Amino acid sequence: MNPAERAQIGKTRLAVTRLGLGTAPLGGLFEAVDEARAYAVGERAFNAGIRSFDTAPLYGYGTAERRVGHILRQHPRRDVVLASKVGRLLRAGAPPDETQYYHGEPFYKDTPPLNPVFDFSYDGVMRSLEESLDRLGLDRIDMLHIHDPDAHFEEALAGAYRALDRLRSEGTIGAVGAGMNQAEMLVRFAHDANFDCFLLAGRYTLLDQVGLVELLPLCATKNISVVIGGVYNSGILANPHPGATYNYIPADAAVLRKAQRLEAVCARHEVPLKAAALQFPLGHPAVASVLIGCRSVAEIDENLRMFRHDIPRALWDELRTEHLIPEDAPVPGEQPKQ
Repeated sequence: MNPAERAQIGKTRLAVTRLGLGTAPLGGLFEAVDEARAYAVGERAFNAGIRSFDTAPLYGYGTAERRVGHILRQHPRRDVVLASKVGRLLRAGAPPDETQYYHGEPFYKDTPPLNPVFDFSYDGVMRSLEESLDRLGLDRIDMLHIHDPDAHFEEALAGAYRALDRLRSEGTIGAVGAGMNQAEMLVRFAHDANFDCFLLAGRYTLLDQVGLVELLPLCATKNISVVIGGVYNSGILANPHPGATYNYIPADAAVLRKAQRLEAVCARHEVPLKAAALQFPLGHPAVASVLIGCRSVAEIDENLRMFRHDIPRALWDELRTEHLIPEDAPVPGEQPKQ
């Protein structure tokens, strides 16, 4: 696969590269990353033809947005599709968000003295955009996603979506989206409002195809483009060993066994598990792009090799035979069923 190939986002004028850079790791997800290394990752991605960058205020509590802005200011802005998110404002003095901790340890390391505060109101979105642009040092964000409104559907629809719809109609942004770790609420958004795209994290992967049940067919019908994040399911599909993480916390035994079965099938076909995990989502016609989250140049280079790795049809056939992926899951290189 060609990482620089472009795919249109819905009915918009935006076209993302098939491989995009997710920047949570550059914000210190799981481990701190110094600025020089973060900038080197961004430069390597850009030089490899990646022109889609995904960030959010939550990632490192502003750190990722500042670093992405620095990276993109070194290059022609017209070449890049930049996505960020709304729904969390960063505030000094706010209490810690307990969802961003596991056993007392924060997911993001070395963050500034701020805490995220949920705000899916109309005014909150307008403030969020202004503050994101200030951190980025840029004058435009192309795609804005409503970020993880799991317990805030009504407010997100009445407030955040209304603000994003206005920004789109004014030409301030090019696409309206929602980014979540679940498929079910994205289905509700697709039915109730006019979205251009969704960012679905971890729910359409080699390990978890819940997005195939309703969301992806609906998006294909409605011409809503889907960007897939979390292709390695927080790490377990990168290296399915005891202690590997799934959904940001240690995987249970059943999940680990399934990941190891996937790895064994890949090994029989001399295909790295990472390559199959990275390429699999792009078999679905609704999927425009997949995101990789890297914290070093070596990780970027490895992901590029995995993305370009040739995968025989026989691998996908065996995964179906072993009931590791659904029979109706479309795979790369396969002609769509009529």
